Amino acid sequence: MKMSDSREIAADRAAVWAALLSPEVLRDCVPGATEVTGTAEDGFEATVTQKVGPVKATFKGRVVLSDMVEHESLTLTGEGKGGAAGFAKGGADVRLEEIPGGTLLSYDVEAKVGGKLAQLGSRIVDGFAKKMADQFFSNLETAIVGPVEEDAAATEDAHEAEKKGWIKRTFSKG
Repeated sequence: MKMSDSREIAADRAAVWAALLSPEVLRDCVPGATEVTGTAEDGFEATVTQKVGPVKATFKGRVVLSDMVEHESLTLTGEGKGGAAGFAKGGADVRLEEIPGGTLLSYDVEAKVGGKLAQLGSRIVDGFAKKMADQFFSNLETAIVGPVEEDAAATEDAHEAEKKGWIKRTFSKG
């Protein structure tokens, strides 16, 4: 499966870069992630529970970052094993480009699945992968700039509202 897309994020490249390298932000952004540990230099270990069609599994995996050009691009390569459900492995090339009002994050993903997951068929798996990518980048944008909707903060408890957008506040110039 191959997938490419881009997303405009209303924050500078330094803030987006920092978010992509933070295990805490990644844990909050990856749908179903219960644990993400490690560092950008050594790689990340992750535990993610997901349901794809009728198959629900907990995947344990590792993600390694390479070809890092600070504030510009990086490659993520990972593999996760979900026991009888099968495995998923692949990589993503991520590029950051400064645009008026923020950063354009573009990505190209290539992934393979095996085991029960592969038996579900490419339409189900591809649809699920697109949904996961969309959720991840929406969550990443929220972690960096805070809730997009005006009243979103009002519906969250005060702690959650304070937590969201901390990257932008940390890296904002001024």
